[in-house]
Formats: sequence, C-alpha cells, structure tokens
Amino acid sequence: MPGLRAPDVLTVTSSAGLGEVRRVAARGGHAAGVGVAAGANTAAGAGGAAGSAGAAGSGARTGSGVGVATGAGAMTCVGGSVAVSSVLARAPVYTAEALRYAMACLILLLLARLTGRGLMMPRGAEWLWLCGITATGLVLFNVALVAGSRHAEPAVLGVAVACVPSLLAVIGPLLEGSRPRPVLVAAALVVTCGAALVQGTGRADAVGVAWAVVVFGCEAAFTLLAIPVLGRHGPWGVSVHTTWLAAMIFAAIGLVREGPAAAGRLGHPDWMAIGYLGVAVTAAAFVMWYSSVRRLGASRAGLLAGVAPVAAAVTGVLLGGPAPRLEVWVGIAVVAAGLALGLRAAGSAAGRLSGQAHGASGNPCPPASVASPACLSWRGRALRAGSWTFTLIFKG
Repeated sequence: MPGLRAPDVLTVTSSAGLGEVRRVAARGGHAAGVGVAAGANTAAGAGGAAGSAGAAGSGARTGSGVGVATGAGAMTCVGGSVAVSSVLARAPVYTAEALRYAMACLILLLLARLTGRGLMMPRGAEWLWLCGITATGLVLFNVALVAGSRHAEPAVLGVAVACVPSLLAVIGPLLEGSRPRPVLVAAALVVTCGAALVQGTGRADAVGVAWAVVVFGCEAAFTLLAIPVLGRHGPWGVSVHTTWLAAMIFAAIGLVREGPAAAGRLGHPDWMAIGYLGVAVTAAAFVMWYSSVRRLGASRAGLLAGVAPVAAAVTGVLLGGPAPRLEVWVGIAVVAAGLALGLRAAGSAAGRLSGQAHGASGNPCPPASVASPACLSWRGRALRAGSWTFTLIFKG
C-alpha cells in the first residue's frame, strides 16, 4: 500500500459486539491508520448490532418453542386426567383434593431443593394475588365442576373451559402491558370453536348454566391472576404457594363436610387416581403451564388450552373407548388450524420486535407500545389495562 514501508500489526479486541482496531505502523502512516481504524470501528459496530439482532431473534424463537412445548404438555396432562377423575366420583372429593394438592406441594418443594431453585415468601399484595388464584382457579373451580355436574352434562362444562382462550387473548395483553392483537383474538375464537366441536353439545338447566359460567371465570382467573406474581416468584414459586394454600382450604372443607375419617374410606383405585392428579396434573402441569405463560404471554399460551379436549378424546380411545365421531375429527382439525394461525403470527411478530429492540439500541425491552411485563411497573400495566378497557367498552 502507498505510504507504508513496513508490515502493519493489527490488534483487535471486542466487547459487547463493538470492536476496536488499532493499527500500529513501524514507520509513518499515522493518518491512514486513524482513518482505517475509524472505518473498522464503524463496520465492527454494525456487525455487532447485526449479530445482536440475530441472536435476539434466535433466542426469541427458542423461547417460543420451549413455551409451546411446555404449554402443550401441561394441557395434555389435563386432558388425559378426564378418565382418571371419574374414578373419584364416589370418593370423598374434598379430602381427595386436599391430599392431591398436598402431595403436589411436597413434590415441588423436594424438586426445588434438589435443583437449587430459590423460593421466596410472598409479601404485601402478592398474598392477595396468590390467594385469588387458589380460591378461584383451584378451589372454586373444582367445587363448580362437582356441583355443575349435577345440573349439566360434562360437555357443557367442557365448552365453558374451551371459551377461555378468547378471554385470555383480550385481557391477558392488557395485564401484561401490551395491546390485544386481532390475529390472536381471531385464532383464539377458532380454537374455541374447534374445542367446542370436540367436546360436543349437552343439556343443562339454569343452575347448570350458572355453574358453567363460574367454571369459565375460574379457569381464566387461574392464568390472569398469576401474571402480577410470575415475575418475582416464577412458575415454581406460584405453583408451590397455590398448592399449599389449596391443600389447607380443601382440608378444612373436607373436615367439615366429610369428617376426619374420610381418608380412611379411600380405596386403592382412589389413591392411584390421587397420585396421578397430584404428580402429573398438578405438580408437573402447573409448572409447565406457568412457564408457558411466562414465555409466551397469556394470549398465546391460552391458545394451547385447545390441546386439552383433543388429548381427552385421544386418551378415551387409548383406554378402549369408541372411535371419535366425525365432528370430533373436524374439531381437532379446527383446533390445529387455530393454533397454527395464532402461534405462527405471534412468533413472527415477537422475532421482529426482539430484533428491532436489540439491533437499534441494545436495550432488551421492546418499544413502549409493546412493552413486556419486565419493562413496565404494575402501576403502568394497570393504567394501560384500564385505558384499553375504557376504550373497548365506551368507544366500541
């Protein structure tokens, strides 16, 4: 090269994607070295930003894949429990539920200790959220299923649960500090229709319809009320605290309604059913579901609720039941279409937003209009949810 009489020595260092190039010439070339170093800095900075954006997009896709897998796994466990739950039809149900949640809590505590997961005691308003999850999503939900089954066929209660994705698609983003996305709302409606086809239709009196509404609200509350506490306690903490609270409440109800000797009336099949419900449907499914909600958000995770009735139908066949009717197969196809629509569209948007946020400024938080729960205070999220609720109700 002109002006350089000796080989150059290049020293390259990098920090957080930004490179510094120092050119040291044996003789002369100082001005040229400064110019080349400036150009190298610019190129290295651009390359670092591009690499950061690519890594962010890849990380977002990996996180979404894990969230989908854990959410689908949780709903598979729940769907497969339908046949098992029928074993407890004649058992002292409240005592059985107390044993189920106590077993799940002990398993979670043991696994948390073995894996080194720290669990924190709730503080302040967190007690209200956790007690709300327990009272509605665990206790009242199961009470409503038992009471509702006396006035409505199982399909009616199943359709009530199938409607939950639509509610999560609207309210979930508001509580998380973002706006409901039309494509996710549409996908949730498709999943709801498909799940209703899988469940079928049934008869119910006015009391049965009322209990179905309670089931619907409690199932939605199980997810929505967890959003404010998932950030600090995580899936394991929320699961542990809600299970021990539920065990205490059900034990008190069982003591009053069924007597202190109720556990002695449980037979071997009952204990087997309690064990499955405690391990798979509670300990495993709770952690997997809340992990999915934390990774995907309530609206996207809610779509996976459509997997539960499909899993129930498949489990029935595997246990020797009749082959599904035509409308069940149609319902399964509709659920699959809704999941593909919602998860694919949401995944693409998440990747773009993550890449833009990291590539533009290195800030892990997305823009304010789509801020994640970690980037907004609970007060900000509540104000945003209230503003959007006002708009939806009064401005159409």
